[in-house]
Amino acid sequence: MKKRFLYNEVIKYLEHKNALIITGMRQVGKTTLLKQIYDEVQHPKIWFDFDNPLDLLLFENSNYEGIYSNLRKELNSKKHDRLFVFIDEIQNFPEITKIIKYLIDKHAVKFLVTGSSNYYLKNLFHESLSGRKFLFILRPMEFKEYLYFNTNLPDLKINALSKISSVKSVAIYEYKKHENEYDNYLQYGGLPEVVLSDDFETKRLVLKNIFTSFFEKDLRLLSDLSDIRELRDLIILLSARTGNILDVSKLSSELGINRVKTYSYLEFLQGIFFIKLIPKYSKSIDRSIAGGRKVYFSDNGLLNIFAKISSGQMFENAIANQLLKYGELKYYNVRNTSEIDFILNNETAFEVKHKGSERDVFALKKICEKIGLKKHFVVSKEYVKGKGIIFGSNL
Repeated sequence: MKKRFLYNEVIKYLEHKNALIITGMRQVGKTTLLKQIYDEVQHPKIWFDFDNPLDLLLFENSNYEGIYSNLRKELNSKKHDRLFVFIDEIQNFPEITKIIKYLIDKHAVKFLVTGSSNYYLKNLFHESLSGRKFLFILRPMEFKEYLYFNTNLPDLKINALSKISSVKSVAIYEYKKHENEYDNYLQYGGLPEVVLSDDFETKRLVLKNIFTSFFEKDLRLLSDLSDIRELRDLIILLSARTGNILDVSKLSSELGINRVKTYSYLEFLQGIFFIKLIPKYSKSIDRSIAGGRKVYFSDNGLLNIFAKISSGQMFENAIANQLLKYGELKYYNVRNTSEIDFILNNETAFEVKHKGSERDVFALKKICEKIGLKKHFVVSKEYVKGKGIIFGSNL
């Protein structure tokens, strides 16, 4: 079975003392990734699924030495063996963090776990496992992964982990070779089950099921938010605003709720990796925090099943997600007269165009000179020749 690119990052830390935590949105492939790592581990190992109440029994013991003793009995391990404990859906048992800390410190037990969202994990792990964890975010497939899983291309892990500076423009042959695949990627996104489905109707059905699961589990069972319909309506309003600066006052007015509640909903949706809110670029930290944020959805496929958005929004949303693998994103805007779609890691500017041109490159360069950015690219969906122009399918 092919492996996600993140696999190659996680296994580098198998022998390190820290717990390895894999998080991300639902249906993104966390359990599959953890099982693939489990299959590779040669140490004494054991698997727990915290969706199963029976798997919680061993850890419902106030005597942590008793838990360690029972783990050894389950594994029939030798005295000096290091134990590897795999736990799926760790957010279902918050008390586990104290146990993990104790067993790491006292017995060097290695924990590899998944959790369904940062919204819960940041509350679980912010203090209890300080200095004892490495956190990895598994996102929907980037386009290079999409190609790797759908074609006979070799493992692209080296390219996938390269720096943005290595991204170059390509010849028209290379562009045309993957043009249809990229159009499908823009339409249906990068969730693994969708990517691996054979026909478009099945892809649409899978996406609807994933969205239903999101509503049933993340919203109804895990959140303490009072009105699920308000969240549903907010998602619909946000979809039409994809790539736009949010006006929370207007959102609140349309929803008929106060600003505080709207902010809490937005943070919740971002915390479960459903959306990404991009802050405004400024050399002043205070202004960056105070400025309105732009909204993007974490997967094009989910966005497209409940909203009719423009092809430009669809392309920009995909580019936002493709760039996030390289670091932190911000946008630049001065009273809607001067703007840059994305600034990566405060140093590289990207302007997204359906069909870029050297004129666009020149205009972007002028803005970058004013704000002190030396690196800049126009990202084009269609193929055009020109210095400074790269293509979405090549990111």
